[in-house]
Amino acid sequence: MRFSALAMISGSILLPLSARPAAAQRNESTASAGTAIAAPMQKTENVSDAAHPELQHRDGRYQLSASDVITLTFPLTPEFNQTATVQPDGFVSLVGAGDVHLEGLTAEESIQPIKAAYAKILHDPIVSIELKDFNKPYFIAGGQVGKPGKYELRGYTTAAQAVAIAGGFNESAKHSQVLLFRRVNNNWFEVKSLDLKHILQGHDANEDPEIRPGDMLFVPQNFMSKIKKFIPVTTVGTYYQP
Repeated sequence: MRFSALAMISGSILLPLSARPAAAQRNESTASAGTAIAAPMQKTENVSDAAHPELQHRDGRYQLSASDVITLTFPLTPEFNQTATVQPDGFVSLVGAGDVHLEGLTAEESIQPIKAAYAKILHDPIVSIELKDFNKPYFIAGGQVGKPGKYELRGYTTAAQAVAIAGGFNESAKHSQVLLFRRVNNNWFEVKSLDLKHILQGHDANEDPEIRPGDMLFVPQNFMSKIKKFIPVTTVGTYYQP
């Protein structure tokens, strides 16, 4: 992959959402803190936007997403009280009012489009919304860990703890260059290179970052484990250069 623009953002790499899986493997030996990569240049007039993606605030209120379940209560017209599920396309089917797109909105922000939908059949509708069920916070651990997969995120968890939850490092793991992928908006992931080997030795424990919902840890394979047990004689020269 060729990158045509560079941008320094918080000592981390910024990758387009579509580039994350391949980059996690190709950059295992080159990714480092202090380097930031922006999206490939597609149009000259969009270079400045691509090099400086707008970051989302990650400390806001919960936003509705697919499979969330909400309860709507109409104090003055209880016949419209209902429980609804956010569909995969982000819409919610409302009794007597059709479909309304609520994905990406907070519960409070959802009230206005719901009232607008019911204004066609009710005069100045009053409605309250309650989140009944939602997607549980999770993180993903992949690469050279004992049990790669998706794990529920319960309470404060650091990157080192997340690796332990995922079964710890394999013998072939490169502890010093663990990659942390974190979504910053709908199109970009921030990528940080973590030296967990240094942290687990008791150094700079404060550098062990907290895992946030949706984060992915990728543990690359170390160089020595990539060397095959049996190789052709003609390739030995690639390892020995006097």
